[in-house]
Amino acid sequence: MGRLDLSRRSLLGRLSGLAVAPRVLFGGGAHAQDHLLEAEWLATAGVEGGFAPVVLAPDFAATSVGAGTQRLHWVEPSPDGRTAVAVARRPGTTAVLFDRRAGSVLATFEPGEGRVFSGHGRFVDGGRRFLAVEIDRASGQGTVSRRVVEAGFAIEAEWASSGMGPHDMLPAGGALVVANGGIEPHTPEALGAEIAGSSVARLDPVTGAVRSVAELDEDLASLSLRHLTSGHDGFTVVAAQDLLADGIARPLLYAVEANGLRAFDAPEEAWRGLRTYVGSVALDASGAFVAAASPRGNMVAVWRRDGRFVGTLPLVDGCGLAPTREAGRFLATSGLGETVLIGTDGDSLGVLARRSGGPRFDNHAVLAA
Repeated sequence: MGRLDLSRRSLLGRLSGLAVAPRVLFGGGAHAQDHLLEAEWLATAGVEGGFAPVVLAPDFAATSVGAGTQRLHWVEPSPDGRTAVAVARRPGTTAVLFDRRAGSVLATFEPGEGRVFSGHGRFVDGGRRFLAVEIDRASGQGTVSRRVVEAGFAIEAEWASSGMGPHDMLPAGGALVVANGGIEPHTPEALGAEIAGSSVARLDPVTGAVRSVAELDEDLASLSLRHLTSGHDGFTVVAAQDLLADGIARPLLYAVEANGLRAFDAPEEAWRGLRTYVGSVALDASGAFVAAASPRGNMVAVWRRDGRFVGTLPLVDGCGLAPTREAGRFLATSGLGETVLIGTDGDSLGVLARRSGGPRFDNHAVLAA
């Protein structure tokens, strides 16, 4: 596989003179008046012995916002251009509303009674409402809660997710798409299990009524369908993790289509290289390319939209992925504090810029609205 010409002198010149240590704001009130953050991307990370949302500037400089004890997973930017919500998982009993420009925590809210957050949520209705995926502690059944933002994220409606162990959810193609992961890999429940019981459900976005439920074939029953990404035209991709490490190279990326799930293509060695685990997935700004990251496989893989494989790049403990505002570009983050700009033209794949010394980035990154 060929590599791109990686001489991006202007960008690299700016990066070379920057300090690499992340800035950390606690509370943020004193800073809000004299230092507004430039939020290009949002992420979560382990900081100061806890966990926090992270604001990433265009030059990749990282600013942590507050700190808490719960592991924060996904960050959802509000269309208001100012706030965002970071959702926890494991134990998943809190979500954090923060001001991404002032660098301050504004409020927190909790899941429904007897439930935990799965780590994901989405703003809808122009930012006036927030949808969260939640799991019943006792049964594992999934719920989508719809919350009114101006009412302190109070629940106004809730629907069954039509599956066990929902993990991710997003509005796409006029429906609400939910990835019901079933049994989660690398948990006590997964020990000895061979069937995940996962599915992708399409719900009515207003009533929650089930429109369709797609499941994988029997020979792929060990796959837990977990993370979603979609484009402006509704094209949606779901990424999987495998309960089994039996040496079989099962596809871990699928397009969600009207008649079911279509597997992406890749050489066996590429699927094996992901080591049964995709931790995040993203579409680029054009919707033409899909990237998937595996912290277990220490790599990022890229495909064309039609499922054709482009290639892989190494990134140790890399998991966070987000588009940039340019076609064929992705931001990737790692648990070792690296931030990497990846570029593809559909034939080649390369690193355009890299910065180290950041916080211990967790699973996800997102382009700020």
